[in-house]
Amino acid sequence: MVSLHKLRSAAPGIVRSLIRCNKIPLRNTSGMSSGYNQANIVIIHKSLADDFDKFCQANSGPLPLLYRSAPGEWKSPLLSKDADIRTDCLQYRKYENGIYSGNLNSLESYTEQLQDMVTFYLGCSFSFENALQKHGVSVRNVEQQCNVSMYRTAIPCSGVGRFSCNLVVTMRPVPQNKLDLVVKVTEPMKECHGAPVHIGCPGILGIKDLQKPDFGDPVQPHPGDIPVFWACGVTGTEAVSSSRSSLAFTHSPGCMFVTDVPIQSTSSINAAEIPEVFQISSNPMHYSLVSMQTTEKIRKLEDVIAVDPGNRGIKHLLNKDELLKSSLSLSHARSVLITTGFPTHFQHQPPEETDGPPGAIAMVAMLQALGKKVAIVADERAIELNKSILDQAVEQGILRDPVPLLHYKEENVDSALNFLCENGDPKKPRFDHLVAIERAGRASDGNYYNARKINIKHLVDPIDNLFVTAQHIEGITSTGIGDGGNELGTGKVKEAVRKHIKNGDTIACDIAADFAVIAGVSNWGGYAVACALYLLNNCEIHERYVRKAVGFSKLKEENYLKSSLPDVNKEENLLRILVDHGIRSGVTGNLAMEVDGLPFNNIHSEMIQRLLALTTKS
Repeated sequence: MVSLHKLRSAAPGIVRSLIRCNKIPLRNTSGMSSGYNQANIVIIHKSLADDFDKFCQANSGPLPLLYRSAPGEWKSPLLSKDADIRTDCLQYRKYENGIYSGNLNSLESYTEQLQDMVTFYLGCSFSFENALQKHGVSVRNVEQQCNVSMYRTAIPCSGVGRFSCNLVVTMRPVPQNKLDLVVKVTEPMKECHGAPVHIGCPGILGIKDLQKPDFGDPVQPHPGDIPVFWACGVTGTEAVSSSRSSLAFTHSPGCMFVTDVPIQSTSSINAAEIPEVFQISSNPMHYSLVSMQTTEKIRKLEDVIAVDPGNRGIKHLLNKDELLKSSLSLSHARSVLITTGFPTHFQHQPPEETDGPPGAIAMVAMLQALGKKVAIVADERAIELNKSILDQAVEQGILRDPVPLLHYKEENVDSALNFLCENGDPKKPRFDHLVAIERAGRASDGNYYNARKINIKHLVDPIDNLFVTAQHIEGITSTGIGDGGNELGTGKVKEAVRKHIKNGDTIACDIAADFAVIAGVSNWGGYAVACALYLLNNCEIHERYVRKAVGFSKLKEENYLKSSLPDVNKEENLLRILVDHGIRSGVTGNLAMEVDGLPFNNIHSEMIQRLLALTTKS
């Protein structure tokens, strides 16, 4: 028998010959023939081969196709010399009518049946483990001399014919300070699954317990490790089971076919192909990926909206990458709740201002285009006003679909929890992300103030309590968009508001959101979020990560999101709707086409054009 230490440096042909002679005592091939690709194996009847090929193409993340044999072909000339697929895997699985019926050390006794069967060789994540080690990343399953952990997820693959199943993933614990490096190393290695499909809480994938893998062994993390998940070729085994083929074979999970193909270089040179990792939630732990190029574009959007036309001193409230992280979180959300409405003009009816609703509707339009559920919560006194505005936005094509309009009534201590979660169960949130844009925020004394330090509490429903409660519900994140520090969510920067904003000691909002997007005019923040979402979902690295590398990319559908971006005509029409409803400018109180005292056909239209130019230029 041969030790793992010797097998790590052994040539692939030697490893295969040892496997063929049953001289390897190990239960998996992790770490063997370091520097060479390994392959998952699926062997099915030739009548199913074309559909399985299409299934691989439709789910290339878990099933990168390295080679498809002819019927009855034991060899794989593009992958290895003198190999025989009947004997050269450490262990096989047999399936009859889709049911797993046992393990085999050889398929030689099935030679006659194999004459009519096709072998698919699929990329394997064992192939990149050596590359990670060369870059100083500890691979825990190799260190612990055990099989990698593999899990069934709740993520459905794109089905083809009789093949349909959920994604299977591998998990490797990675030190937090190595996450960025691990992603950069593996992203270019598309033939062995490429970049991770998830980083962080396993529950987001539907995995309940990391110590109970569906395949392989439980791998023990070290303190400070973060679970990192890659698409896994065992997905093919699940697909074989779903097909209910009368007879099929696969490798046994972890018992790969070792090829003669050296692992390719992992260097990326194009900024569009270099991934970056950002943490977007701590409860649950969740990270996202985006290309360096897209990151820089969103940072430019953040810089552009930081212009301070009112000279309020907002530069002191700015924190880098709040727009980026908020937009990343929204990109992952399935259901979003938005609120707006600042009753600045307490002596008029309606008391609302023109800043807020246009930015909120711009975000709704993009979120709808991305297929997300979106609702708006407003003050009960303003429900009919908001309904009329939203209906007209749909009629004019500004919004694609009607938007559910809700109001929040506080009846008892559990009102916020019951509003946010099904049956008040914190494990079943109705919304993944809350957004407040130019929404009056509660100050530390319990009152709500406009910029002139006038208390407007009598006009404001306690929607703040939804944001406070959400802080204690796993799976809900929040964003506050504002331009003066008295808006809901900007409590994250309240100390800077108190120090640098006029009347800040009194008006500063006390309620923090996870992300505080600060802009010279709040509407600009809403426009920038819509533009950032467009950029993220036109970023190949991020788009693949969101769909977990299953199904086909939408990036080839030219401009499928472009019509949902804010533009001057749409925002001008929306502002006209607001003015027709008697809504006034936030600073002057004029019934005119202006926001915060600035004419729309001046700085506001220029701002939209600048944001669009940054967003849509190649």
